[in-house]
Amino acid sequence: MSISYRKLLAIFKERGITSYTIKKDNVIGQASYRKIQEGGHIDTRTIESLCKYLHCQPGDIMEYVDEG
Repeated sequence: MSISYRKLLAIFKERGITSYTIKKDNVIGQASYRKIQEGGHIDTRTIESLCKYLHCQPGDIMEYVDEG
């Protein structure tokens, strides 16, 4: 069981958002950005910041995947 950020990564690609953009706009830290890239865990403040920046809901950027 895990959370997938494929939707978020697709939005980043579609909108041309890079790690530089995220850093420049002070959205989330580089460690959080790296965790998203690697499929790690991020906290709710990070999710909140991303949703505010992208004008979306959490379900638009992540999904639960049952790996069982």
